[in-house]
Amino acid sequence: MTLTAAIAALALTCSTRAADTQQPGFVDFGTFAPPSSGGSFVEVNIGKTLISLASRMIPEDEPEVSRLLNGLHLIRVNVVGIDDSNRADLEKRAKDIRSKLDKDGWERVVAAIQQDRDVGLYIKAQGEDAIAGLAMVVIEPQAQAVFINVVGNIRPEQLAMVGERMNIEQLKRFGPPPKQKTEAKDSTAPEKKSEAPSGSTTLTPVGRASSRAVVRLP
Repeated sequence: MTLTAAIAALALTCSTRAADTQQPGFVDFGTFAPPSSGGSFVEVNIGKTLISLASRMIPEDEPEVSRLLNGLHLIRVNVVGIDDSNRADLEKRAKDIRSKLDKDGWERVVAAIQQDRDVGLYIKAQGEDAIAGLAMVVIEPQAQAVFINVVGNIRPEQLAMVGERMNIEQLKRFGPPPKQKTEAKDSTAPEKKSEAPSGSTTLTPVGRASSRAVVRLP
């Protein structure tokens, strides 16, 4: 590749990323640094160019997957291990981000505190039938903080599909609740409550009607 071609490619990439940040579904999480204790630290930042390339590799018999990817502009995932040096900062940042999402008109569809996990899931509606973006903030004070932003028309239950196609482990853990086996009811037996799989957190929407999701946090 010539120097001129390399400069042109870099300029195109920068221009695309700048355009992605102007999308209504974009959330600025800021920058993160690895924990001083050497804990987990993951950064995923995939723009429109790579998403488009991935969509072209989808088999023709899966048009719904191709349409989903073509409707996305940016995928960002940050996972930061929490220790004494960054706990207060990450908890404050999570609180500030949630406050800004509320202020900016994002709809909070999930709010859950379960098993020492504080989870917030938001969507940015675009009209009545489309979504401009999805944001998720998870704080596990003794483990890690997770920040996810997918810019584009996507529903929470489609996160796992995107994770599989883009090979993003942190998104593969999202999915619909497992199907319950249909059994003949015994009128004399007490009714059993359904439970999420071990290591999972069942999130129930608090806003508009939406599919329930089982989240296996990274």
